[in-house]
Amino acid sequence: MKPKNIVILSGAGLSAESEGMRTFRYSNGLWNEHRIEDVCTPEALERDPHLVNEFYNNLRSKMVDIEPNAAHHALAKLQREFDGNCHLITQNVDNFLDMAGADVIHMHGELNSALCPTSGQRVEWKQDIIVGESYCTCCEIPSQLRVDIVFFGEMPYRMTEIQSLLAKAELFIAVGTSGKVYPAAGFVDEANHFGAETIEINLEPGDLCGEFDESRQGKATVLIPELVEQLLSK
Repeated sequence: MKPKNIVILSGAGLSAESEGMRTFRYSNGLWNEHRIEDVCTPEALERDPHLVNEFYNNLRSKMVDIEPNAAHHALAKLQREFDGNCHLITQNVDNFLDMAGADVIHMHGELNSALCPTSGQRVEWKQDIIVGESYCTCCEIPSQLRVDIVFFGEMPYRMTEIQSLLAKAELFIAVGTSGKVYPAAGFVDEANHFGAETIEINLEPGDLCGEFDESRQGKATVLIPELVEQLLSK
């Protein structure tokens, strides 16, 4: 039976095939040669804001010349042409799905956004964030802006909305995600609980491969366009 409500979760593996792109997480626990504890925790930002901002400023600058790949474009096509509901949720902080024309829930924030830690206001921000120079305009006493990335130990964005979408999903697809980072790693359990069909697409089986009804291994740029055509032809 053709699903009417599709929820798709994407991780680093979706963007890894874009030319010039590197995934955040490596098997040795480093993020681009940095310990996670040094660049992606609230404590790291408090301890060394210059290092944290330099890390994300560098990532932001490297992504300027990278383009969406075939998998990004295929998911945007599915969302655009599917005659039901198709919701895209990403753990990625890049904007490649957006560039491809998709409407995306960025649960872990975005590199091209800055956050006022006092008011919680988020603003588009494509330049470097500099300690002592980059301030908000929303507070009576301007606050130092920080990168709008959900650090480890912080609550991802739009979780209530995401849980509502999972409860209604008839098909849940996880693309290029390791299954190591919660709460996203728990989405397949929620989808299973509510009776959705579940599909994993990864270069190799993820940690939660056994939780999915079906697991497909291979390049996202090959498997995603194939799956999208299958869904659109039903």
